[in-house]
Amino acid sequence: MKDLHDMNGKHIANFVNGQLHNVRGKNIGHYLEREQIFIDMHGRYLGEIVNGNRLLYYKASPYMNTNFGVYGNYSNIGNYGNYGNIGHTSFAGYVNVEIND
Repeated sequence: MKDLHDMNGKHIANFVNGQLHNVRGKNIGHYLEREQIFIDMHGRYLGEIVNGNRLLYYKASPYMNTNFGVYGNYSNIGNYGNYGNIGHTSFAGYVNVEIND
């Protein structure tokens, strides 16, 4: 399990067994190993891990207009807790991922 944060340092998601889950445990995406990106539940580019623990959207990603297909819902993993704020940072070309609960 890897806790993922936005640029503001807020805990926004958990990466567990190739699946992306929101902080409440709902499956919100899937990891594509070859491309090293996350896709949402509709097969669209969602974001990628930056600096080891930030889930961010790359504004110039070559995958922005690609549909990878629907991978299914892997259910709810439950709440792993609140990891707190890890501090603000910024990365050129990246913005925070929009995660809908």
